[in-house]
Parts: sequence; structure tokens; C-alpha cells
Amino acid sequence: MGIPLLWNNWLLPRLHLGPRGRTAANAAFATAYAAAFRTRRPCDERDSDSGTVDYASSMPVSTVRGDRYATLRTPFGDRGLRCGSVLFAAVCLGYCTALAIPSLRIRLSEFADRAPEVGLVEWAGVHIPIGTVYSEELIFRDTLDPLLDDTFGTYGIWLGATAFGLWHIAPARAAGDNVPATVSATTLAGLLLGGLRRHTGSVIAPALVHLAVNAGGAIAPRIARRTRGPA
Repeated sequence: MGIPLLWNNWLLPRLHLGPRGRTAANAAFATAYAAAFRTRRPCDERDSDSGTVDYASSMPVSTVRGDRYATLRTPFGDRGLRCGSVLFAAVCLGYCTALAIPSLRIRLSEFADRAPEVGLVEWAGVHIPIGTVYSEELIFRDTLDPLLDDTFGTYGIWLGATAFGLWHIAPARAAGDNVPATVSATTLAGLLLGGLRRHTGSVIAPALVHLAVNAGGAIAPRIARRTRGPA
């Protein structure tokens, strides 16, 4: 749990990398972290935990024994894709609705000043999907959350969400944001994304939601700035 926090809040800022370097470094770290810690339970242990495993569909199954979570994890699944696609569309619709309402469009346009150091297409098409969504979902929802579930049971839900919130301390400082507010908001996001992973048994659903929120948050303010006049 402490390794990702040390990476993002201490080591990565001291490397003084540009956005492309940070994206590459985060993706490399996430891949190495998952390779080192992502658990793979043997088939005989899976069979002993539950008789509900559907090998034909290869869908991940979660069972609860007392206060312990036993998750048979496959990172992709039809259920996760379906649920994630619906939520992705809902988030996009929310941004479109905000852009259609003059008062909300004006509010959104105020965030257009928080422009990244690279072009919008590169930011939304490369750095958000790879440097943020891929890296954070692989570290937290696909690796750390299941480890905490297996170790701490229901308490793992809160620990994983808290770790996700604390991950954002250094980025909040760099952006000049309120650190406690950012940590609180991202902890709540971690609870929601973690719950979505547990509900669907797939990281695809939280990844799609994460992508929609972040990419939309980069694109919508630019559109709002260009169309700030009355609807």
C-alpha cells in the first residue's frame, strides 16, 4: 500500500519529468507493480472456495465468506464492458447537459485555464488514458484493492479508497488545489470505482468511468470557453 504512495508523492515529483516523461514513468511503474503484486490464485483453491465458477464464460466470480472477500479475478469481462459502456455514456451525457445550460457552461469555462503543457488531443488521447487511467486502475482496482480485500476483508474497501485519495496529494499541490478537499474527493471516487470493480468483477467498468470523467473534464471546459455566449 505504501509503495504507490511513495512513488507518486515523493519519487516521481523529484524526477522533474515533463508530461510525456510522467506518463511513461507512471505506466512503467504500474506495469511493474502489477507484475510484482497482482495475485493469481491456483485453480484448486478456486474450486474449493465456490462451486459457482463459470469456466465456459470466463467471468470472474466473487464470494464472501464471513467478512472475507475471495475474488476470482479476470481483468476483462462482458459484464464490466456492458456496465462500463453505459456509465461512460451517462458521464458524457452529463457533460453535454452541462454545456447546454448557460450557467453551468460558464462555470465549466472557468476550468479551461487549467490547460496541460501539451495539446488537448495529446492530453485527452494519450496522457489521460495511459498516464492516468491505465496506471491508476492497474495499481488500485486491479492489484491493490484485491490484495486488501483478501487481507482485511471489508476493511480493505476503505483502505484501498484511502490509498487512492492519498495518491493525489502531490498532484493537488502541483496544481495549487486544496489538498484535503482533493484527497476527500478522490477517496470518495476510490470507493465508487472500487465498488464498481467488485460489482462487475472487472476493471473495465471503473476504467471506462475514470476515462469518461477525466477526458470529459479536459475537453468540456475548452468547448465551454469557445461557446461561452448565450445558448
